Amino acid sequence: MTREYAVQLAVNEANEGMVFGKLPFKLKFLAEDDGGSATQSPTAAAALINNSSVVAVVGPAFSGATAAAEPAFSGANLATVSPSATAPKLATENWKNFFRVVADDNAQGPADALYVAKVLKAKAVFSVDDASTYAVGLVSAFDSAATTDKLKLTHQEAPGTTQCQAGTGDVSEYPALATQIQSSGAKVVFYAGYYCDFALLTKALRTEGYTGQLMSDDGSLDPHYISDAGSSDASKAIMSCACADLSKVAAAKAFFKSFQKLAKFPVGTYSAEAFDAANTIISVMKKIGANVTRSSVVKGLHTVKYQGITKLVKFQSNGDISGTAVYVYQVKGTKIVQLGLVSTLAK
Repeated sequence: MTREYAVQLAVNEANEGMVFGKLPFKLKFLAEDDGGSATQSPTAAAALINNSSVVAVVGPAFSGATAAAEPAFSGANLATVSPSATAPKLATENWKNFFRVVADDNAQGPADALYVAKVLKAKAVFSVDDASTYAVGLVSAFDSAATTDKLKLTHQEAPGTTQCQAGTGDVSEYPALATQIQSSGAKVVFYAGYYCDFALLTKALRTEGYTGQLMSDDGSLDPHYISDAGSSDASKAIMSCACADLSKVAAAKAFFKSFQKLAKFPVGTYSAEAFDAANTIISVMKKIGANVTRSSVVKGLHTVKYQGITKLVKFQSNGDISGTAVYVYQVKGTKIVQLGLVSTLAK
């Protein structure tokens, strides 16, 4: 939902001439909800593809939904610019229409392992994934790097629960997993997945008496993790994200204020990336002029250089963003605060 409002804001501001001056066309935002589901995303994609007025898409947001919908988008040569889908495999399918404004899991996973080894100074780590497309790719990159960094690694898959997502697991799996982790001797747990199940695992671990460091990814970078797990159990948990905290960035202040006014709530994870994705597309459209086509947008995105509020948006030939910045966040009280860049913290 936060991404949707960010795109709507970009469209509103562009139509008002605030960012790109007078446009030779009028923009309209059309929302299609795929529920983050690989089952629903092809239907949402078809609705957009079949609408001839749609010349580009901000999204899909989730890796599984992207993988399921992208063949159709590619066949229609309809540009998709994801603000948050990070599975590495998405950039290996030769989809010329696919782009993303965040670093993939092949950047995030090794950065997470580096943080565990160099900053947390762990000797052993227990990694868990929720079996989702996103988590499997991330944990694979993490595990490989952890081994390279000479960490003793134990890994276990714990399918996401039906309580939290469209998974096959059950909440009863977490007490047994917590016992296994406690017995392993690992002082760090790395969880690849989403906040709801991470919260369930967190509570099970603390109930078991585990006192080690908990770490997850951007799927858990959400205030609901704290409310679900409880501030005491969630305390000092760490999350990584290929997204920066822009609260102290002057150029982002106007975005925060305008977003709040439109949405009636504060920005969330990847809101700013969605805003940048939309504006990157609009910058390409303005350069094309009045005769915008799907193919011309795809072509323009391959050479675009747009300075957004999160970064300079410039894509590699496979659609990946140029740049691999990964940040670390930590739960402090009832808030999640940014600690800094992994590359800086690990020096």
